Amino acid sequence: MTSGWYPRGRRDAEGRLRHYASRLPVVEVDSGYYALPRRRNSELWVERTPEGFRFDVKAFSLLTGHPTRPEALPADLRNRAVDGPLLDEVWGRFADAVGPLREAGRLGTVLFQFPPWLAPGSAAERTLGECARRTAGWPLAVEFRHPGWWRADRADDTRALLSALGATAVGVDMAQGLTASQPPLAPVTRPALAVVRFHGRSRAWGRGSKEDRFRHDYDVTELAAWVPRLRRAAERTDALHVLFNNCCADAAVRAAETMRELLGRTGQPQHT
Repeated sequence: MTSGWYPRGRRDAEGRLRHYASRLPVVEVDSGYYALPRRRNSELWVERTPEGFRFDVKAFSLLTGHPTRPEALPADLRNRAVDGPLLDEVWGRFADAVGPLREAGRLGTVLFQFPPWLAPGSAAERTLGECARRTAGWPLAVEFRHPGWWRADRADDTRALLSALGATAVGVDMAQGLTASQPPLAPVTRPALAVVRFHGRSRAWGRGSKEDRFRHDYDVTELAAWVPRLRRAAERTDALHVLFNNCCADAAVRAAETMRELLGRTGQPQHT
């Protein structure tokens, strides 16, 4: 995510974050999904960003039911069986790691991206209920990858379920016409926050390398088509986070700045 967007001399971790926070008001931390985050990183993020800046942190893969490599865990946990006590420990360490963001008022949301095999049904509802219980008091957001959740005949039930759990529903933009495609919605289930993630429109979604899946440069026409939906969501919430996940080179930050300009013409929702 460099390619000239970050000025020379500001391309170390601290310099990139300080520059980013001077241009945009919220960032998604996806590293929390790939490895259990550390409290010290959260402390540094608070120190290096201005008041009002927000971090949307993706939940660790083990907490969302995804396969997790032992190397993603701290060394002292790698040889333990994946059971209730291990999950309790991981939940505790994740909560401690994001603690400084919560305490400083910088935690926008913790985003639980559930796997495509989490289909609508009673088992999934129990999983979601347990997640809500574990995250009580956190700003919780939920993104589904199974297409059944937002089908026209199911969408109202999904909204009602997430609203009852106090969770923000995450809308997505992605390529249409694929088996796993989600419809282009900006659902609102919690008055405090709405979230929409733009994944790009690669036809390689769900297969190929990460670059293949997320390689897409949004043009202004594609972004402008979303503006009415996003404005309606913003009118119903205290904050709107628009996150770009087309993370090849500087495509995400360029799209974020374009979207900010489009939305800023009649309002000031938060986005990146």
